[in-house]
Amino acid sequence: MRRLIVVLTALVSALAAPSAYSASKTVLVLGDSLSAEYGLVRGSGWVTLLQARLQAEHIDAVVQNASISGETTSGGLTRLPQLLLAHPAVVVIELGANDGLRGLSLGAAESNIQTMIAEAQQAHAKVLLVGMQLPPNYGPDYTKKFAAMYGKLARDNKVALVPFLMAGIADKPEMFQSDHLHPVAAAETALMNNVWPQLKPLLAR
Repeated sequence: MRRLIVVLTALVSALAAPSAYSASKTVLVLGDSLSAEYGLVRGSGWVTLLQARLQAEHIDAVVQNASISGETTSGGLTRLPQLLLAHPAVVVIELGANDGLRGLSLGAAESNIQTMIAEAQQAHAKVLLVGMQLPPNYGPDYTKKFAAMYGKLARDNKVALVPFLMAGIADKPEMFQSDHLHPVAAAETALMNNVWPQLKPLLAR
């Protein structure tokens, strides 16, 4: 009897104690070069800064950066099913800029992002859509429709939206590398701060 009590006590203690291997929430970032630290020293991009912010806020979440330079919405759609096998709690979709810069069909880009949102939601992940804008030289009609695409997708699917990843730096040439497209390291904190207010509530639920 005494041994049984000891065993039961140990079992209850083990169940009550927090596990050192308890699963953290995973934040999957599916993006392009803006999230893949293009032209930057590794570890200086906004996604890495996001992980540091989570730790500073004592939020038990791990960031998985699945971003690839040059990625399009089509490429992201192809890769997403495999990435969802890890059961991320939140999927951050930062794609579309390369579709726009290449003048690809906005209808196809919207359809690809729509499908990615649907697949993430079917996998029981919350979605954060990150919006982008194009330089004015792509023509007013195309650039306007491109920028509006993100808001429409967010409304239609009732998902969180970062209206513009580059907000606060887009009109500051010194914040960009020589290609005038990719931010310098000093601008990455601004990008992370644009994402954070929309991401944090998704991790609190």
